[in-house]
Amino acid sequence: MIVTSNEVSNEDIGKLTIPDDMPGESSFKAYIEAEVYDKGGHLIQYYRQPMRSLTEYFLALMSIPIVGTFQSSSSINATGILTGVLGLPGQQTSYTTNANISWDWAIQVGSGTQTFSVTLKSLAAPIANGTGPGQLAYGQISVFYGNTSITVTITVTNYSTSTVTITEIGLIGYIYIWYQNANYNYVYNTYSYLLSYDVFPTPISLSPGGVATFQIILSFTG
Repeated sequence: MIVTSNEVSNEDIGKLTIPDDMPGESSFKAYIEAEVYDKGGHLIQYYRQPMRSLTEYFLALMSIPIVGTFQSSSSINATGILTGVLGLPGQQTSYTTNANISWDWAIQVGSGTQTFSVTLKSLAAPIANGTGPGQLAYGQISVFYGNTSITVTITVTNYSTSTVTITEIGLIGYIYIWYQNANYNYVYNTYSYLLSYDVFPTPISLSPGGVATFQIILSFTG
């Protein structure tokens, strides 16, 4: 293993870290971290900043563990926030058992900017997964569930011959509704949502051969 010196020192990292706590901040906190390496493996950029731009889809998703998926103990209809905000069906037919709901996460980066709105559905200019100009190769998503936190991590690599500029980042949520169809086979419907949208204070320039690791940490306390 070759060990190389980083171009970003601990002092530099301190300067690039936006303060975590703000006056009146709640017990829920979310952070974005970015580490950028050149093709030689040197750390050249680092960011850690609070996530400030959660969409209504994130809040609707969080309603599932808080209030459940049914309107009441005597109703088999989904809650109004699931149908009205997420657009999920009020009922999902299953031939032998109740339908099940689950979700997963992803991180997407982009090269544009836009004004935040709680109803944003996508990044301004999502960067496609690939090896061509303007594209990045997205690695496998990693999700760690702690007692009071969820950490989502992804690494992207620039395999093209031109620099790719990253200006925006979003947390993506996927909801899966599993059920048995008329042939008694298990199938599922997939729904995707933009859960957060944030812009980096300084654009990230990923040169050819460069690698960037992005991490979103959702922390629950209290």
